[in-house]
Amino acid sequence: MKTKKKFPVFRIVNGLVFILLALIIIIPMWKILVDSFDLKTAYGMKMWPEKFGLAGYVSVFRNPTLSRPLVISFITTILGTLLALTLSTLGAYVLIQWEMPGRTFFANFLLFTMIFNGGMIPTYLVLSSLKLTNTLLVVILFPALNVYNLVLMRNFFEGIPQSLFESATLDGCSPMQTFIRIVLPMSKAALASIGLMYAVTYWNDYTHYKLYITDSKWYNFQMKLRSVIMGSDLPQSTGGATENTVKNAAIIVVIIPFMILYPFLQKYFVKGVNIGAVKE
Repeated sequence: MKTKKKFPVFRIVNGLVFILLALIIIIPMWKILVDSFDLKTAYGMKMWPEKFGLAGYVSVFRNPTLSRPLVISFITTILGTLLALTLSTLGAYVLIQWEMPGRTFFANFLLFTMIFNGGMIPTYLVLSSLKLTNTLLVVILFPALNVYNLVLMRNFFEGIPQSLFESATLDGCSPMQTFIRIVLPMSKAALASIGLMYAVTYWNDYTHYKLYITDSKWYNFQMKLRSVIMGSDLPQSTGGATENTVKNAAIIVVIIPFMILYPFLQKYFVKGVNIGAVKE
């Protein structure tokens, strides 16, 4: 007796929902991309630029009003991500040293800071007394001290077989040599995923600049982009670019770096999203 095949309702509905979501995301992005190349001011949705040109991007990269904040964003993102990964990996490695005196105390102390903190005003007063306000150090150091990512890295390190640490010790490796030769090479997925999260945090940072930077010469691209979009600090356009063209070109410049990075880091990111979730 033949059984009737079930109509794949779920797959069809699921596919339609994802197509709808993709369109909701792609359509605004496409409009911004088209407007960033269009040298003719116009409103509404267009499939192609009416007057194609790269003057909007030239204005972003050559105009000091936007090029300096863009350079600051690149510098703080690169240096901050490297510093944050260094602190997270070294801190996590220390916390898996089971024989270290006070290990539990330090781990609980770090976890305590995830729940309680001094508050915005005391934090600002401390940073001001340390002469860190109105410097790039404050926007580099502050996001680098992320206990959540440190705990994720510690959980990943705890998944490394203990036999590898014992073998390295028997071979005469010091703890730092074990960290460099054994732990780091086995942690590519964790480094890529957590490093990507750090990089996105630094690149999109707006709050720390708003709170601790009052001198506009130290603003990053996100701060300047907001001023441009709100119309309070429009840069002088060049090569026939309109204000709308420059705005949209600046938005694309903000988005494009991580659109390029994600495909290359995807295989590591997929492995790293479950850091510490499964233990044998």
